[in-house]
Amino acid sequence: MNASSTGPVAAEITARLTEALAPTHLQVIDDSEKHRGHGGYNANGGESHFTVEIESARFAGMSRVARQRAVNQALRELLEERVHALAIRARAPGE
Repeated sequence: MNASSTGPVAAEITARLTEALAPTHLQVIDDSEKHRGHGGYNANGGESHFTVEIESARFAGMSRVARQRAVNQALRELLEERVHALAIRARAPGE
């Protein structure tokens, strides 16, 4: 698995997705600086806007919406309390 994280929120995203979905590839990208001055931007350390690129065998046979729901479920508390925006690119191996 390839994972990239920069801060504590990104590290928590990585840990939760690893536990819930056993990814073969995972990249967590902090996009917060692209949103400076926009709603939800956290001026005290960023880590408010993310892109997740994830590949997992558990996504095989799942629709795009079902894959996004699985990611959202794994990150539910973070999305409610800390993460303002999350872009998800989810695929099964071989896609």
